[in-house]
Amino acid sequence: MKKYLIFVSVFIAFQAIAQKKAPENWHTKDPKADKIYGAGVDQALNTLKDKTAKTVIVAVIDSGTDIEHEDLKDIIWTNKGEIADNGMDDDKNGYVDDVHGWSFIGGKNGDINYEASELARLYHSMSMKFKNAVETKLSGDEAKEFERYKDIKNKFLADQKKNEQQLQQIAVISGFINNVKKENNGTFNKSGLKAYTPKDEMETQLKKALKLIFTLGMDTKELEEQLAEGEKVFGNMLKYNNMNADSIRAYTVGDDPNDYSNRYYGCNRVEGPDALHGTHVAGIIAAVRNNSIGINGMAANVLIMPVRAVPNGDERDKDVANAIRYAVDNGAKIINMSFGKYYYHNKKYVDDAILYAKSKDVLLVHAAGNDAKNKDVEDSYPTRILDDGTTASNWIDVGASGYKKGSKLLADFSNYGSKTVDLFAPGVDVYSSVPDNKYLNESGTSMASPSTAGVCAIIRGYFPELTAEQVKDALMKTVVPYKKKVRLPGDKKAKVKVNEICISGGFINANNAVKELMGLNKKK
Repeated sequence: MKKYLIFVSVFIAFQAIAQKKAPENWHTKDPKADKIYGAGVDQALNTLKDKTAKTVIVAVIDSGTDIEHEDLKDIIWTNKGEIADNGMDDDKNGYVDDVHGWSFIGGKNGDINYEASELARLYHSMSMKFKNAVETKLSGDEAKEFERYKDIKNKFLADQKKNEQQLQQIAVISGFINNVKKENNGTFNKSGLKAYTPKDEMETQLKKALKLIFTLGMDTKELEEQLAEGEKVFGNMLKYNNMNADSIRAYTVGDDPNDYSNRYYGCNRVEGPDALHGTHVAGIIAAVRNNSIGINGMAANVLIMPVRAVPNGDERDKDVANAIRYAVDNGAKIINMSFGKYYYHNKKYVDDAILYAKSKDVLLVHAAGNDAKNKDVEDSYPTRILDDGTTASNWIDVGASGYKKGSKLLADFSNYGSKTVDLFAPGVDVYSSVPDNKYLNESGTSMASPSTAGVCAIIRGYFPELTAEQVKDALMKTVVPYKKKVRLPGDKKAKVKVNEICISGGFINANNAVKELMGLNKKK
């Protein structure tokens, strides 16, 4: 699920959006050279200036990508075996006219934008089975499944209630802003807020909070846009979670979403109706460097392969697995996956795709998640931990960090885990491309994952003899450690050492890895 802004409560919402803006392109900077906790990419490319890189195809499995964006159009992958728009599968790969990638969530009747959560899909499918069941008459496996159904039902209802509450909280904030506008000639600005007299204690608290976020740099337009986005996201969560998502999917895409034997469905519309997230991710990885427009991506030796499989809502296991296989079969050596969920429908199908990628030496880079959870206790999906208990070695799980050292170096929203999250990478206020030749700051492990994927692409390009596992090992061994304690994500009081909440104990650094691979690091 793509999450831009999470309204857990009025005050947490303000805390989430009221952040000082980070320096532009900070994610490419170096902690030692620039005193900014970026990924050390600029330094790495300088170290590599006398070497030549091979081109690396990086697949972006996401919501869609604006392939005409001014800072991306020159680095979009092209399927040379396909003739554009002739309605034929020229290269016989099973996908018609897949010139620049593929969408597994579009078809003859349009494109999926909003989807139900996996929890909602499980609840509705199990409700159909057990709607007339009498608990006392069930036994064996059916009785066990009914117990799971009751648990799913309770969690679904609680989740819907939470969505309703978050929508109500947004309405309260928006209502307060409208009250200020009424007394300020229809305008909401700092001076109008200052002059406004609150009508009750709630409005008093809201006025204080709004004054704070304006002090920290957010303007009124940005705030109202965030609120509108939150209203849309949570409103659609409620709407689509109460629908028959399978029938909508079948009509739109044209496949049976529960038929895992069919891999060949979808369309070639890789942008889709909402390409903000995927375009932002692609820009972090490889927006054209030093072209005097936009931003600098991490890597300059990359072609981006857009693969659309992630709606606003929870992605389906079928689409995720087939997206991985599509990327692998069409030459991707790195796959970025900035999505995740806490329930699954067919984990084995995804596991098999992960193992298929491993067999083809493809590195999978995955966002750890934005819920400030310990993944050792509650993992998200997809995951490198396979059903048979083994672990996929071609997998990197990434948490998010900010640009400034100190106790708040880790993103407050980032998931973590001493056994499940490999390292931390830039993921707070990362400035990157969005549709229509625009650029925005976005925060999330969704940004930390492509920050890492870009570094991986540098290593795979300049050191092509390395396997996926060796690339990962090089990055893990050369992280920037942090000896002081940092604030535990989601907890304002608890402080921990970084090596207690991730496997490597540090922050990704491309220059450290490059120097190690070139034998330039000083022997300790």
